[in-house]
Amino acid sequence: MLCFLNNRLATIFFAVLFLLTLAVHAEDAVIGGRDKPVAEAKADTAKADVGGNQIDLVFVLDSTGSMSNLIEGAKDKIWSIANSMITLPSKPTIRIGLLTYRDRGDDYVTKLFDLTDDIDKVFANLKLVTATGGGDLPESVNQALDEAVNKMSWDKTNANTYRVIFLVGDAPPHMDYVDDVKYHVTCDKAAETGIVINTIQCGNIAECTTFWQEIAKKSEGEFVKIAQSGDVKVVATPFDAEIKKLTGELNKTVVTYGKESVRQSVLEKLNYASNSKAEVQADRAEFNLMTKGKAIQGEGDLVADIESGKTKLGTLKDSELPPTLRDKNSEEKENYIKNMTEKRNEINKKIAEQVKLRNEWLENEKKKDKKNNTKNSFDSRVQTVIENQSKKIFNKND
Repeated sequence: MLCFLNNRLATIFFAVLFLLTLAVHAEDAVIGGRDKPVAEAKADTAKADVGGNQIDLVFVLDSTGSMSNLIEGAKDKIWSIANSMITLPSKPTIRIGLLTYRDRGDDYVTKLFDLTDDIDKVFANLKLVTATGGGDLPESVNQALDEAVNKMSWDKTNANTYRVIFLVGDAPPHMDYVDDVKYHVTCDKAAETGIVINTIQCGNIAECTTFWQEIAKKSEGEFVKIAQSGDVKVVATPFDAEIKKLTGELNKTVVTYGKESVRQSVLEKLNYASNSKAEVQADRAEFNLMTKGKAIQGEGDLVADIESGKTKLGTLKDSELPPTLRDKNSEEKENYIKNMTEKRNEINKKIAEQVKLRNEWLENEKKKDKKNNTKNSFDSRVQTVIENQSKKIFNKND
């Protein structure tokens, strides 16, 4: 009987010990959020697969009234910034996200447009941004940064992804909101997860400078000060009008398909692109050439998706096609798409010739006129920071 009790006590003892061991390991294995130890978060980054070079870029942009000139400049220069990234020697793929912010009591506090490789969509989102509101000095910077770090769909699987935020504004954060996640916490989280936060201050408000410098320092970023207007200069060239004309012809080769919402989105993006300045359309045309000669970025163009093998005509229902194709037989549909593809290729050849001449003209103008080579403009500073920081990320994993 005593032997039996001793055996049962021993069994219970070892069972309890086993459960305690499991509990300890389970606590150590907690993942996600701020519960994960810093050492483990960094270890996970080190274990991430090394894929192709990629840039995940998020602009966190103050959209109060004093930022109107910079916002208009950003709309004009988003394609130029995108071009500067995909032409880096590292040849990265790119995704861009946008988060605009104001303050409590304004029309909104934050608006988030998630990371996407559809730069036409990014441009359309930017076109919707207007600068208004504000009035008092501090803004909801803390909330904006917290959402940018924690709500964007950052690529966390590729060790060759350069994750970067540009905080752009002219006013300091509200530090008196008790329910805010303060920037100190957000900067620590960004550093742990490999997100660099750069700060671009517009104007000369001294209080803003102090905060912007600290945010950049705490998240291994760079602090930049530029003019309130952003100093953005859009240079017109003798080739812009022809590129705009050819782009209009190229847009006519887009054949929308899929869900009605997707088809409508394509048309809206084409509308925003077609109604932009000729110089902006020229930058966009160059970007499209460098991304397999597309007429539009993102999903919903049947001509591009058939050519890339993403879809096949035979798999689509008539209800998924535009009205011009619904009454045609299979051979007629195929001939229609083939004709549009050939037209697109011919137009792209002409655009490529004009883009080459445009770039040569711009280079010559920069050499002749230093005023057109504004090194402290919003777009120039962004491009320089990206080039220098991405090089460190990509070279480290080569």
